[in-house]
Amino acid sequence: MSNFRTPLYSWHIDRSARIVPFGGWDMPVQYAGVIVEHKAVRSANGIFDISHMARFRVEGVSALPLLERIFTNSVGTMAVGQVRYGLVCKDDGGILDDILITRQANHYDVCVNAGNREKILGWLHTQTLDQDVTIQDQTFETCMIALQGPTAVAAVAGLFADDVAKLKYYYAMPTSYHGVPVVVSRTGYTGEDGLEVIVPNEYGLQLWEELIGRGAVPCGLGARDTLRLEAAMALYGHELDESIDPITAGLGWAVKLDKGEFIGRDALRSVLATTAEYRRQRIGLVLEGKRAAREGSNIVSADGTVLGPVTSGSYVPWLERSIAMGYVRQPQASIGADVLIDIRGTQAPAKIVSLPFYSRKKG
Repeated sequence: MSNFRTPLYSWHIDRSARIVPFGGWDMPVQYAGVIVEHKAVRSANGIFDISHMARFRVEGVSALPLLERIFTNSVGTMAVGQVRYGLVCKDDGGILDDILITRQANHYDVCVNAGNREKILGWLHTQTLDQDVTIQDQTFETCMIALQGPTAVAAVAGLFADDVAKLKYYYAMPTSYHGVPVVVSRTGYTGEDGLEVIVPNEYGLQLWEELIGRGAVPCGLGARDTLRLEAAMALYGHELDESIDPITAGLGWAVKLDKGEFIGRDALRSVLATTAEYRRQRIGLVLEGKRAAREGSNIVSADGTVLGPVTSGSYVPWLERSIAMGYVRQPQASIGADVLIDIRGTQAPAKIVSLPFYSRKKG
């Protein structure tokens, strides 16, 4: 089966981007190279085609009860324009996806990982319980562009009808671009400040090229991955999946057990009640040298005991070191502890460190 292509696909091909399949889409993994693109985001600003992310509009009298039922975080306490991160869980607490919900004046926007579009769309429909709610998949009608980096917000001055620089972090606003309705949010997945813009397909290329004309460096999935790893942001299919719960993943801050009933609530309470000796924990690792620990590599103690798996790992350009994340049981998760990473039979020394590896300076 062929993959989907974003409205910017031809532009990527014309610029000799390296294309890879990702989440059911043909996506650019790099243009000039991961190192150049990664450093552009950390030092100035980079631009990403994220049109592969699924976008749903949920509205109707029962939209709020539905979203509260499937979301670990609180929806009812959100202000108009607010964006909130949370998880969609099964009854046993396993994560179906991590999503963003934006409260608009008369509806909610839901942003879902590309590879989970059909699963979460089906889950939403299953949980409607014959309520008065409409769910519209807008993924293929719109283009989504992320501009990330310390100069990203300044770079769009005068571009939109409203001053988006006034947006607080994790807030969004409807505005317009050359008279075309768009939604701009101050969100991202790189550890930097920045904006994400949802624009109708037919204006996506114009906006993309105008942002590049203002100095944005085109970036692919390769840099997106190393950037989110430095910022210790969990990635579905790596740190998150249906066998991992939000507490274990270190995302307990996005779980509001006191908000009322939601799917997975009882299971997550049970996880919190479990003795620390038996609970797993997401950890950060810094390896000696430049060799990368890859997903599935074993984290091993000095006496050869396998402690758990690496979920993501890479040599990262900004910190200039090899870092990784993985899971071990809490008694083995002490900050500063020395461990070994089994990389194809070679034992690479590593140290457990606090997360995130990188945190931007907030002025």
